[in-house]
Amino acid sequence: MKKINFLNKDQFKRLTGIYRFILPYKWQFTVGMIGLVFSSLTLLSFPLISGELLDVASGNESWLSNNLNIIALCLLAVFFVQSIFSFIRVYFFAKVNENSSADIRTTLYQKLITLPISFYDKHRTGELISRITSDISLLQNTFSVTLAEFLRQIATLLIGTIVIVSMAPSLTGFMFATFPFLIVAAIVFGRYIRRLTKKTQDQLAESSVIVEETLQAIRAVKAFTSEFREIVRYRTSIDQVVSTALKAALFRGLFVAFIIFVLFGGIVAVLWYGATLVQQGTITIGDLVSFIMYTTLIGGSIAGLGDLYGQIQKAVGASERILDILDEQSESISLSPSHPESLTRAIQGSIRLDNISFSYPSRPDIMVLNDISFSVQAGEKIALVGHSGAGKSTLAQLILRYYSAGNGTITIDNTAVDAYDLSTLRMNIGLVPQEVILFGGSIEENIRYGREKATFQQIKEAAYQANALDFINSFPEGFSTIVGERGIQLSGGQRQRIAIARAILKDPAILILDEATSSLDAESEHLVQSALENLMEHRTTIIIAHRLATIRKVDRIYMLKEGQIIERGTHEELYELDQSYRSLIQLQMLG
Repeated sequence: MKKINFLNKDQFKRLTGIYRFILPYKWQFTVGMIGLVFSSLTLLSFPLISGELLDVASGNESWLSNNLNIIALCLLAVFFVQSIFSFIRVYFFAKVNENSSADIRTTLYQKLITLPISFYDKHRTGELISRITSDISLLQNTFSVTLAEFLRQIATLLIGTIVIVSMAPSLTGFMFATFPFLIVAAIVFGRYIRRLTKKTQDQLAESSVIVEETLQAIRAVKAFTSEFREIVRYRTSIDQVVSTALKAALFRGLFVAFIIFVLFGGIVAVLWYGATLVQQGTITIGDLVSFIMYTTLIGGSIAGLGDLYGQIQKAVGASERILDILDEQSESISLSPSHPESLTRAIQGSIRLDNISFSYPSRPDIMVLNDISFSVQAGEKIALVGHSGAGKSTLAQLILRYYSAGNGTITIDNTAVDAYDLSTLRMNIGLVPQEVILFGGSIEENIRYGREKATFQQIKEAAYQANALDFINSFPEGFSTIVGERGIQLSGGQRQRIAIARAILKDPAILILDEATSSLDAESEHLVQSALENLMEHRTTIIIAHRLATIRKVDRIYMLKEGQIIERGTHEELYELDQSYRSLIQLQMLG
């Protein structure tokens, strides 16, 4: 027999870890709880007063009043009071729910954007998006509905039980005989429901990954006429979600059916035994009606607790996934509203690498860099060349501290990069990548990303130095032109020049050009190359490239192969050696 999983201490702790987000709204939560308690109490008074109404109608004395009209007015008053407290409960729990959910989303998003690149090497974007959407939506429902209802049903069960025990002890004992069946069913069914609903959430996250990947690569999908293939892939993933969800629904349905049968079968049994007691004169007809109504409320609470327990188990699964992300170690990034201008050019720009060896955390068995050493003086320009996979871009990522060097040391201005404040370090390093990713806003917003407080004149000057001003002014909206998602409305050369303008505006001490012209046509390359020459003035520059026009004017060239420097020198010196560098240049010229 399989072991039955209860909500154990560790799971409860994980769930309460999410509920800490309620603490800033504790007074609203308290008011909501007061509304919950009093709405439950007024509801529980209804069966009692209804029984008194029937007793008076049948000629028995009542502790409340012997006037039917007064008792009826009391019932109306109960519902009026309950409606007021129900409004308080719903409204204030909604305030707690919406605000705490917004805080969780913000905290999770803040955590995501401050996590190191190594985290994203191990997680797919669609999966993370699912965490911040579907998982938090699940918790949001728990905050607003499940928690309140769970507490309400607990209160109804406890208070109702106390009332019926004091009202008819023998009848209560008879009713409690059905409870073991309900409890065992809740435990058994709850275990399977939790497992299947958690699996459903995981499969839903996987389907979100497919959507995210497909939409990001929509041009490739259309170029290879893979629409049908992607639809089938997504449909297959969704079918798995549906299959698992239906299995969970099957267990929930069986549980509800079982509860209904046991509940109403118990009511019939109680009704029969209660009628016997009425015949014996042990209880009045009003007491029997009140008892049956209380039994119905208690039975409904037990049935509701089973379903609510399943919802809480789902919330545990969602909270575990969210807390797993929140427990990750963030980078020490400054989250101030704006970076102080004084931090820019806080370093001179000399760089030294000593015996750097490195393998990516996601691929620890593959050595990407092996005993790399070189130095760059402030203001010098060097080039890293070599075939794909030689380790050129990896060196740039280590300087930016996307990763920590496994062995060896990297120093800037004779200070280890690990000793720098990470925000200060990266503010003084500019990066122009091969694949420029622009945000979907305007051209001005994308250039301003280099310096938030820049004036429009500074933005315009940066665009001019990047050879971008002419094409920007050719647009009807000028700098207000919307570039579209990932800059799709612009050509490759235009995107590159926007990225260069952004780097010029940032005014970094160190500049890294990662294959910045490799995918451009001749005309665009000429314009971008001219802009890069403006950008490289008075800066330490590391150029990752293989095009002759880009690298022949640098102070020094390092030829990399399989993670090692195999040649170093100026263009003329390396070309005269007639080795790997010369072969690379000749292949380029033949191409």
